[in-house]
Amino acid sequence: MEKLPELMTAIEISTPGGPEVLIAAERPVPSPGDGELLLKVAFAGVNRPDVIQRKGLYPPPPGASDLPGLEVSGVVVSVGAGVSRELLGTRQCALVSGGGYAEYCIARADVCLPVPAGMEMAQAAALPETLFTVWHNVFERGYAAPGETVLIHGGTSGIGTMAIKLGKLFDLNVIVTCGSDDKCAAAKAIGADHAINYNSTDFVAEVKTITNGAGVHLVLDMVAGGYVARNLQCLREDGRHVTIAVQGGMTAELNMAYIMSRRLMLTGSTLRPRTAEFKALLAQEISTTVWPMVCDGALRPEMDRIFPLADAAGAHAYMESGAHVGKILLEV
Repeated sequence: MEKLPELMTAIEISTPGGPEVLIAAERPVPSPGDGELLLKVAFAGVNRPDVIQRKGLYPPPPGASDLPGLEVSGVVVSVGAGVSRELLGTRQCALVSGGGYAEYCIARADVCLPVPAGMEMAQAAALPETLFTVWHNVFERGYAAPGETVLIHGGTSGIGTMAIKLGKLFDLNVIVTCGSDDKCAAAKAIGADHAINYNSTDFVAEVKTITNGAGVHLVLDMVAGGYVARNLQCLREDGRHVTIAVQGGMTAELNMAYIMSRRLMLTGSTLRPRTAEFKALLAQEISTTVWPMVCDGALRPEMDRIFPLADAAGAHAYMESGAHVGKILLEV
């Protein structure tokens, strides 16, 4: 194995603010502790939580790196106590609690997944955050079952495109909302059964038309705020509503009698603060249920643009423009 340097280039948040506050800096190369390994990062995914952290609104959980970056791919160059040395030199992708925007990144070995032979490292880095989030919230919290119909907001986002792909692999009928006709067309090309332009169409009325008045079994909501009451109008009796982001506001006014009479379930989650034990169990389930589809090529992330690590600010500006379809990455 190569000798590790003492210092590495990393992207810091100099102060809360716009994309320009992301600056390159030198940091010590971290050392893996018990149950951890060190990855020489090839690519890091750019996700909405990174943007929110940059703005000062989503601090890292206790013990996590202050550097942004929640998913990476790379080669294992060092292992801590309790981790097999057989992992040295292997290609892995990992869900991390921070630190991905750097040349080296610590990951827990039990939330790493092996990069299949023939799979590009860029694609591997685009998987963990969206795959873990969608699997947990659509299938574990949302109880999605084959043959059911789901409504996914933000259909061309990283989460939205993964929800489309996983939904179709697991026999769901997928309806998405998007902000333009072009994005609706892109979502349908990715696999969505129906795509609704929320800027030109009342998505509640359109969902009722698509489902012949029955409504959907599940809504995956990234908007919250005023959307929640409208989402509930899209649900059939015994429907489930799962919130994973609050881009439209943190509060919603709801008719609780309507929820009671239709036996609706409202839930939600955030992934980053969950315990290491929870993430390890989630990784184990994904390894069994979904990773075989990655290995045989049936599941690949929807890719958009790759920026150099030094231009993390450009990647954030592009994400905030809303122009992307699928994942944005940093090449290290």
